[in-house]
Amino acid sequence: MTGVHWITHQHPPDAFPDVRDALRDPDGLLAIGGDLSMQRLLCAYKRGIFPWYSLGQPVLWWSPDPRAVLFPEDLKISRSLRKSIRRAGWRFSLDEDFAGVMERCAETPRPGQDGTWISADMVAAYSALHEAGYAHSVEVWDGDEMVGGLYGVAIGKVFFGESMFSHATDASKAALAALVRQLQAWDFALIDCQVTNPHLERLGSRNLPREEFLGLLREHTRAPQPGQWTMELSRLGLDRFDPAVTGLQA
Repeated sequence: MTGVHWITHQHPPDAFPDVRDALRDPDGLLAIGGDLSMQRLLCAYKRGIFPWYSLGQPVLWWSPDPRAVLFPEDLKISRSLRKSIRRAGWRFSLDEDFAGVMERCAETPRPGQDGTWISADMVAAYSALHEAGYAHSVEVWDGDEMVGGLYGVAIGKVFFGESMFSHATDASKAALAALVRQLQAWDFALIDCQVTNPHLERLGSRNLPREEFLGLLREHTRAPQPGQWTMELSRLGLDRFDPAVTGLQA
């Protein structure tokens, strides 16, 4: 039966209801309660479920249908973004300052949002995932200043995007482009964007039916991950976004 399920700290980490039980309104709300333990989070992501809730609320677990995804080969880099990246001369890194990326994602104002959902509990939970090798960040640097970035969770050959920020024009888009370029080199199959928006659509995301998304998770979350997350390209120039070289769409 469709409806929200309650879970407690005492429930085992994999005690999530069938995602087909998720509500249609609000789209994807599946369960309430539980905790942000590492094992519960990993079980959730593998099942196409993620936490999202505001300060003062219990943990809310979601699995929307359809699901916004980005296949690495579908990334679209506009001419203006290419020029912006080339002109800025930014440096890109992986996992150089995970805590700093989460902090800036939490502090950066967002249109239509009052406050942040990245609470102290969220920071602690994803920091633990980072220490265990599951959560990762991309940083965009202008000299010594971090001007953009994103973070998410990697399981097998799937990257589950969580949040991004930009303190310079196009910096968050550049962070995503750098991530995709590196994930292509590691043969990643999929980036989970959770819920679509015009920004992601312009970059090449698409909506998949939930069942199709879950099938891809079952196939690709079992694959081995890279041993060490380091950016193999210290700087991404215009030539490296050439579709003939990278497969990226102009």
